[in-house]
Amino acid sequence: MNKRIYLSPPHMSGEEQHYIAEAFATNWIAPLGPNVEEFERELAEYVGAKGALALSSGTAAIHLGLRLLGVGPGDTVFCSSLTFVASANPILYQGATPVFIDSEPETWNMSPGALERALRDAEAEGALPKAVVIVNLYGQSADMEPLLALCEKYGIPVLEDAAESLGATYKGKKSGTFGAFGVYSFNGNKIISTSGGGMLVSDDTEALEKARFWSTQARDAARHYQHSELGYNYRMSNILAGVGRGQLRVLDERIQARRAVFDRYVNALADVPGFAFMPEAESGFATRWLTALTVDPAQTGVSAAEIVDVLAEENIEARPVWKPLHLQPLFTGCKYYPHAEGHSVSDELFHNGICLPSGSSLTEEEQERVIQGIKRALKLYIETK
Repeated sequence: MNKRIYLSPPHMSGEEQHYIAEAFATNWIAPLGPNVEEFERELAEYVGAKGALALSSGTAAIHLGLRLLGVGPGDTVFCSSLTFVASANPILYQGATPVFIDSEPETWNMSPGALERALRDAEAEGALPKAVVIVNLYGQSADMEPLLALCEKYGIPVLEDAAESLGATYKGKKSGTFGAFGVYSFNGNKIISTSGGGMLVSDDTEALEKARFWSTQARDAARHYQHSELGYNYRMSNILAGVGRGQLRVLDERIQARRAVFDRYVNALADVPGFAFMPEAESGFATRWLTALTVDPAQTGVSAAEIVDVLAEENIEARPVWKPLHLQPLFTGCKYYPHAEGHSVSDELFHNGICLPSGSSLTEEEQERVIQGIKRALKLYIETK
């Protein structure tokens, strides 16, 4: 069988070994240490934030961000629907209720029109949300200007989930730095990885210090172990932070590689009737963390799911676009605002979308296997229908 091609595998640079060896040589193998402090400083400098907090996951960062914003039982939080469940699970951790907002066709991210209707309704009901979680999907920033203007109009703080968009920009500013807090993920499939980990960033360094306290079990300043507040075991280890420092040094190279992968797919498949690649908004620069496209079965004679199945037979990992959260059993009964009445963009993207292998280590030969697999799927299903 052909060697398996993964969707987005980790890609080590070799730089990581220096920082890991240093951690072992100095015996800084437990949570915290010089690598953690430097990774926070270097990441904050890269994105242009005043401060950063290295954590065990992006989910932990979202959780702490929501707590800093005062989200609690009985509150509502508006959240992008087309995203991974980790964007919304922390809303439930805090005892709050999510309200889901659809995407727009131009960016596949949160629809300003849907957000406006949701905020207008919430104001009329006397139940404005405590926060809005705006997700940047597949390496591209949402259209932040109108979204932020709406949130500012109603006095609602923004938490920017940039787990998938580290390195992307919107009007020249780094993704993840537009809200009160921003979140990045370093999970194994992200553009840079610490195997598991995340970062909370903000210009509010006082708030970050509070989150730092919570993330280390909220231990009071006392000789004995004393705890006056609820805390969590959320800090990143010094070894993993060393991996992150090595990865951060090649982030821009990884972005270039992923954009090159995207361009090769476009050059090979853009002329296929019914194929439409995720657009890149004029207002921003996308990392193309994952190459995503939609398939129109009426034109291609084949569905997105059928292409995924054929690629699986070739030992190639491809996946559907995220299943929207408003369709998830976990969130049954939660409100949902589509892009327009009777038009849910995220539903369409889920049913017709595919994410193709996009790793920065993907060779041209491997990518050609993917392309030929897609063409085989087209031919196979056209011949049998």
